[in-house]
Amino acid sequence: MIHLEEAVANGARKHKACEVIGLSVRTYYRWKHNPQGDLRPHIKRPSPPNTLSHDECLRIIECCNTPEFSALPPAQIVPKLADKSVYLGSESTFYRVLKANKQLAHRGKSKPKTPSKLPTTYIAQQPNEVWSWDISYLKTAVAGQFYYLYLIMDIFSRCIVGAEVFKSESGEDAAALLQRAMLNEKTIGKPIVLHSDNGAPMKCFTMKAKMKDLGVIGSRSRPRVSNDNPYSEALFKTVKYCPSYPEQGFLDIEAAQLWVSEFVSWYNEEHQHSGIRYVTPSQRHQGKDKEILEKRKAVYAAAKAQNPDRWSGDTRNWAFTETVALNPEKIDH
Repeated sequence: MIHLEEAVANGARKHKACEVIGLSVRTYYRWKHNPQGDLRPHIKRPSPPNTLSHDECLRIIECCNTPEFSALPPAQIVPKLADKSVYLGSESTFYRVLKANKQLAHRGKSKPKTPSKLPTTYIAQQPNEVWSWDISYLKTAVAGQFYYLYLIMDIFSRCIVGAEVFKSESGEDAAALLQRAMLNEKTIGKPIVLHSDNGAPMKCFTMKAKMKDLGVIGSRSRPRVSNDNPYSEALFKTVKYCPSYPEQGFLDIEAAQLWVSEFVSWYNEEHQHSGIRYVTPSQRHQGKDKEILEKRKAVYAAAKAQNPDRWSGDTRNWAFTETVALNPEKIDH
């Protein structure tokens, strides 16, 4: 401000002088009538009179690093010092000083937080490349008693390739279901990726040994992160919200298995899945969806050609989905 006014007094044009220092004329007038003067956030300002000195900050750091206080947060250090008739600063001052010296977190024996490793991204370009599986409860007619639904699905086609009901969670049952699914799909020896969460049946020795024998590549979700297994989670929601799902529970395991078999037949053969352009999982699993989508595209193109004024943009997207990603990498924009 002083240099600008000096330049103007020596004959410089005010707006030109403001341009040189990167300031608008309006800002100059606003600051001129403001007692605080220059309000730019990056401007160097004099320290307030109540600022802690370097020695005072050093005393706080040394105090916090003593054996007595090294494992305690400022919220506990300050009261303990007050009991000893010692005042070095307020609790917020302690936090501010520790933060400035990068000593605020993980003091004492506490281990620093390590960023969780993101799950591996797998891309499916055709059926039987990446499978996802999980276990969910099925209610019974007896309160507190449940059956367990094991479901294996192909993420490319959303087709259920294995589904059975058991009375308990077991790695042996899971291994047997996996082998039956691979026999039905004729994929023994092919490098299929099998994704699951971190439940006990998924990590047990029996399941791992069976996967190794079958040549299956294991993939795991991060602990307590359900979003890492989205396809199975979405499938279980479809199961539980199916109109025919018995809200009162199943009378016995045979009734549960019969209902699941009927659900799988409906889901694979009749359910038009929104994630695959509203074709059925079986149609996509068998490679019939390309022809179906091309026919739909032709129908819409003909409708637009007949009445072009009714279309403000492109027709509905009936393009074939080339790839499906499991836990795709996030792109920062």
